[in-house]
Amino acid sequence: MHSTGPIVVAGALVGFAVGLTGMGGGALMTPVMVMVFGVNPTAAIGSDLAASVFMKPFGALVHHRAGTVRWDIVRLLLPTAVPAAFGGVFLLRALGDGEALQQHVKYVVGTALMLAVAGMLARLWLDRRRADADAEDKDNGEDGDGDAGVPVRPVATALIGLVGGTIVGMTSVGSGSLVIVLLMLAHPRLKANHLVGTDLVQAIPMVAAAALGHVLVGDADLGLAATLLIGAVPGVLAGSAVSSRVAGGAVRWALVVLLTGSGLSMLQVPSAVVVLGCLGTALLGGTVGVRARRAARCRAATAPATDPAADAAGAR
Repeated sequence: MHSTGPIVVAGALVGFAVGLTGMGGGALMTPVMVMVFGVNPTAAIGSDLAASVFMKPFGALVHHRAGTVRWDIVRLLLPTAVPAAFGGVFLLRALGDGEALQQHVKYVVGTALMLAVAGMLARLWLDRRRADADAEDKDNGEDGDGDAGVPVRPVATALIGLVGGTIVGMTSVGSGSLVIVLLMLAHPRLKANHLVGTDLVQAIPMVAAAALGHVLVGDADLGLAATLLIGAVPGVLAGSAVSSRVAGGAVRWALVVLLTGSGLSMLQVPSAVVVLGCLGTALLGGTVGVRARRAARCRAATAPATDPAADAAGAR
């Protein structure tokens, strides 16, 4: 039995990271439970999912009130995501039982974490391309027709629900890292806040279905989940409160490096490979950050000059 205090602190730190960046809920919580507190992988997955059922609605409610949820996409995701998340639990059980199952689960979670890292890298790259495209549209005087004019791809969206739900049910990883990247690829012109809001809303029933499956097979430790929530809920709220005041780019890259190390460790690769993987991800992050800053400076340098009189009026 683990002491309550450190688990509450871990939940608060993970919650703060999620609120600050929108990334890494299950991708952080599950490996922390396994590698830091020695929780069985299956129990860590089930407990994380049970805690997420109560965490997700906080962010989803904010986006619903702000009108940044594409309900047409949510309706296409849920018919495949919910049953896939529930079925993923039993697919995980098909890997074996006892110690063999726990070892297999470590490999599955490690693979999912590396997929999450790839998804986060893709998301950061797509965000930068989107910013460049938006800047070009403004320079050309094209404002676009907003998210309402972005067409939905039904087949691709349903497949995203199927793939994302299965991975979430098996590992608890992916509802905020893999699914949102797949949505970005399928609907590249959707605004970032609409992508996040849509993903958060669809994740509630998907995660609930996965959590129910783990409860039924006896994997979820509800006491552990409740302990995590004691720290995670105020952590999410605090992270959300400061997210508009802190540059999230550096924090996101730190999370990507951390997840790289966690994923490789769960795969039980040699320590030298873990170190090299983290260094490679950090160097990649630095390169992308430098290019993004250069692009921002170029856009600022080529932006049309403002009217001093108008600026003075605005200042008054």
